[in-house]
Parts: sequence; structure tokens; C-alpha cells
Amino acid sequence: MIPALAVARELRQRGHMVVFIGTERGVESRLAPRERFPLELIRIGGLKRVGVRRAASSLAQLPLSIMRSAAIMRAWSASAVFSMGGYVAGPPVLAAVMGRMPVVLMEPNAVPGFTNRRIARYVSRALINFPETSTYFPEGKSELTGLPVREEFFALPPKARGKEFAVLITGGSQGSRTLNQAARESWPFFRESGFPVRFLLQTGQNPFEQLKDEFAAAGIAGDVQPFIDDMPAAFAAADLVVCRSGAGAAAELAAAAKPSVLVPFPFAADQHQLRNAEAFERAGAALLIRDDQFTGRKLFKTVTALASHPDRLEQMAKSARSFARPGAAKRVAEILEEAANENLR
Repeated sequence: MIPALAVARELRQRGHMVVFIGTERGVESRLAPRERFPLELIRIGGLKRVGVRRAASSLAQLPLSIMRSAAIMRAWSASAVFSMGGYVAGPPVLAAVMGRMPVVLMEPNAVPGFTNRRIARYVSRALINFPETSTYFPEGKSELTGLPVREEFFALPPKARGKEFAVLITGGSQGSRTLNQAARESWPFFRESGFPVRFLLQTGQNPFEQLKDEFAAAGIAGDVQPFIDDMPAAFAAADLVVCRSGAGAAAELAAAAKPSVLVPFPFAADQHQLRNAEAFERAGAALLIRDDQFTGRKLFKTVTALASHPDRLEQMAKSARSFARPGAAKRVAEILEEAANENLR
């Protein structure tokens, strides 16, 4: 949703009307109205890893959701559809394909998700975040635009090493049980070693109070927060970022040129977080640690080892920046304009 909003803002600045299609329970129901974008609702659920009953319910909803999506597009006189993938994108994209409306999709992960794989041959353009993703789409239809991220990440200056080695740990807005547990297990190791470290941990809302108290008792420098509002500032203050490897996190690491330790979420659809992390590791931009191997001792050893090799951290930062694509939102908007103009001829 964050990359989609970046594109929507760019289109609005160019004088276009942007309408979101989503579900009542999705994050779009909160974020689109907050940004003053119209939101039209459909009813649809996921098909993967949801159980037989929920999958059957989603399939039963699909025909009506497609018809509803088609009616929304007619009502708004839509001339192109932009899709970030996911199950919510299924009905609008299918409605657009059936109505011969151009579809521009963005695949942020190294391996496309279920929806994007199924519609690959029908799209007008496929915009990708990793070079290797082009193999999943017809020749000549893909373009390496990168994933739109906030411009503040690109503007971050290189961080000078301070007295304490600053580690940002974030499992996303909801937090990560694995990352939170490894952080709390690592605090005694750091305290006993006397290693000068400073933590900033984004816990998510539920475990915040307990982890805040435990961190205060650990005697380690830093802060624990349920949610970090200013993530670019948190990146700016960090010497190393420890996080999951979703497409958004990967794009922000690239834009900010930050060395990282990536712990892929093991239940991500089609193992896309693992594939993203593997791409970063191959480029020398990150260390990949499997979820079931990420413990407090492992975190302590990894942080102290990297901190003792500043040249390696600098090279990791440079390698991360090689994935960055400045101006992605503008390029996506241009491609959507081209697709819409071709449709109107």
C-alpha cells in the first residue's frame, strides 16, 4: 500500500483522478481515505494458506467481485489499472483484462506472487524490483523501475561511526516475535561483554510494555518503541539494520544504503521474503539468517563481528545502494499515462 500511495500522489500531482479498490478489513481502508483518495470496496479473501473453507468462500465471492470491480471502473471512467498484486488485486485485474483495459502491474518481490504469476501474459507492462524477476513475464513487457519509497530515504547522508554501535531492529509495524525474542535474549550477552551498543527496537503494540520493562532492566543504551513514526530518521541513526525481508524493507534499505541482517518471514507466500534476502546476500548487501536460527546469541555474534569490520559494512552499504531506483514513482506514473493514452486512442 505504501508504494501504491507514492504512485497515487504522483498521479494526482499530474492532474489525474486516482481511485483505490480494496476491502473493508485491508490497510487500504485506513490509508487511502487518510490521503484523501476515493476508496471503493469489494468482498474477496485469499486463496493460499487459508484452509479449504476460506478458499472456497473466496472462490464463491470472485464472480461478484469481478462484476463489482467492472462497475466501479465504468462509474469512474477508468482508463488504466495499476496493481501491486495480492488477493485483493485479483478481481479488479480480471475485470480490466476481460474489459480490454490496460493493466500495469508492479512485482516488488524477486519471485512474483500468485496473482501476478497468473496474469503475467495479459498485462500491458510489468514493473519489477529485482532484475531476475523479468523471467516471469513475456519478453519486452518488463521494466526495472524499482519500488517507490519515500524520497527521505534517498536523502540520508552516510552515518559516521559513534562511540556506540547503533542497531535498529524492526519486524514491521506489527513487530516480529522472532526478532523481539532474539533482541531480548541478546541483551545479557551485550551487557556482560561490555560491547558499546545502542538499540532501537520496534516491537509492535502487543509485546511493547513487557519488552520496554525488560530493556530498562537490561542496562543497555537505546530505546524500545511499539511503532516508529519517523523510519527515515531511525535508519539515519543506525549503523546496522536487522529486519524482515519484505519488498518494502528491501527497497528502503537500498534507498538508504544501509547494511543489514535479513531474517525472512518463513511463512511468506511463495517464500518471497527468502528470495529477496537471497538476492541481497548474493550482491553482498546483507547477511541472511534463517528464522529458526536467529537467536540472541546469534544476534550478538553477528553484530559484534560486523562492527569489528567497518570496511565490510561500508561495502555492504554500497552494494545495497545498487538496488536503489530513485524516481520510481515518477516512472511508474509515466508508464500508467502511456498505457491510458494508448487505451484512449
